[in-house]
Amino acid sequence: MIRTLAFSNYRSVQDLVMPLDNLNLVTGPNGSGKSNIYKALRLLAQTAKGGGISALAKEGGLDSTYWAGPEKISKAMREGVVKVEGNHHKKPKRLKLGFASDDFSYSVSLGVTPPVPYPSAFNLDPEIKRESIWQGLIYRSASALVERKEAMVKVRNGRQWQVTSQHLPLYDSIFTQIADPVQSPEVILLREFIKNWRFYDHFRTDSDAPARIPQLGTRTMVLSHDGSDLAAAIQTIIEVGDEEALNESIEEAFPGSTLKIQVSEDGHFSLLFYQHGLLRPLTGKELSDGTLRFLLWIAALLTPRPPSLMVINEPETSLHPELLPALANLIIKASKTTQVWVVSHAQPLINALKNETQCNSIHLKKQFGQTEIIGQDLLTKPTWYWPS
Repeated sequence: MIRTLAFSNYRSVQDLVMPLDNLNLVTGPNGSGKSNIYKALRLLAQTAKGGGISALAKEGGLDSTYWAGPEKISKAMREGVVKVEGNHHKKPKRLKLGFASDDFSYSVSLGVTPPVPYPSAFNLDPEIKRESIWQGLIYRSASALVERKEAMVKVRNGRQWQVTSQHLPLYDSIFTQIADPVQSPEVILLREFIKNWRFYDHFRTDSDAPARIPQLGTRTMVLSHDGSDLAAAIQTIIEVGDEEALNESIEEAFPGSTLKIQVSEDGHFSLLFYQHGLLRPLTGKELSDGTLRFLLWIAALLTPRPPSLMVINEPETSLHPELLPALANLIIKASKTTQVWVVSHAQPLINALKNETQCNSIHLKKQFGQTEIIGQDLLTKPTWYWPS
C-alpha cells in the first residue's frame, strides 16, 4: 500500500506531501487543485510506464505544466507586506513526482536540457533527470537500491554499486530499460505494481456510448476505461466474482430491480434491466445516464481482479443525490481489497465516506496560488526527502 505521495512544481502544486490510507477522499472547493493532484498521480503512473514525456506533451509541455508562481514565497508576501512577485530561479526547473510504501518507494525528476550541440527538432522535450528506488518510506543514501542520474543507472549489489547502463535514453524510464530479475528485482516488482494502477474518469453515457450497445463478449476481469465491455464485465462478476454484492448494490440503488445479461447466438452481450412495475426489461439504449453510470461503477468497483490502487475522479457525475450513499457503500467495500483514491465535491458522497472510520479525508485549499492541505503542519506532514 502507498503510504505517502509527493509532488513538486506541477501546476498549482509547488510542494505537497500527502499521507494515504486504504480509503482516501480528496475534497475542496473548485480551483483548489483536486484535478491537478489527480493529473499528477496519473502522470506518475504514465512516467513509470514509459509514457511520461508524451503525456506531458499532451498537456502543453513542461513550461505549461510547471509551477507558475515564484520559486519562494517569502514571509513578507504571506503577511501581505509586499505583493507576490517573481524572483530569480536559482535552481534548474525540475518537476518531481514520487510515492513511498512499506516495501519499495520511487521518485522521478523531469526537466529540460539546454539545446543539444547537434541539430535536433526535439530540444523542448522534457527529459528524465533523476530516478530512484529505495527501501522503506524515507529516502536515504543507505536505503537506495537503484539510482539513475541522467543517462547512467547503477544498482546496489551488497555494499557496492554496480553500473548497469551508461547510455540510458533520457526520454525512457528505468522501468522500460532495466529489467534484470537477478540484479534489480525491485525494478520489476515496482513496474508491475504501478502497471496495476487503475484510473476511472467520466464514463461515457451519451446515446452512442459503447456501454449501451451490444458487444462481442469475452471474460472480462477488469472493466475497460471507456466501459465498452460493461455487459461482459457484469457477467464475469456473476460467474466468478461477488454476485451477492452485485445484487445487493442494485437493490440498494434501485429497490425491486434486477440486472441480467443477454447473450446472443453469435456471442454478443447486452444489458437487460428489470424494474418493478414494468412489463419488459429496459435495454442499454433505454437506460438513463444515471442508471447506466451506476452500473458502470458497480462493474469497476466489484472487479474480480482488484488492482493495487484504484483512482476515481468525481464519480458522482450524472448521479442523483439519492444514489450517492449506495455508491459510497460500493467504494467502501472496494477499499477492503484495494487501495482507493476518490476525488469528489459532492457533499452527500463526502459525508457517507467520512462515516467510514478508516477514511483518510484530505481537504485542499489554495493559498497564494498553491495547493495546500488544510490542517497540515510540520508535525502532521509525512517525512519526505527528494533524492539530491
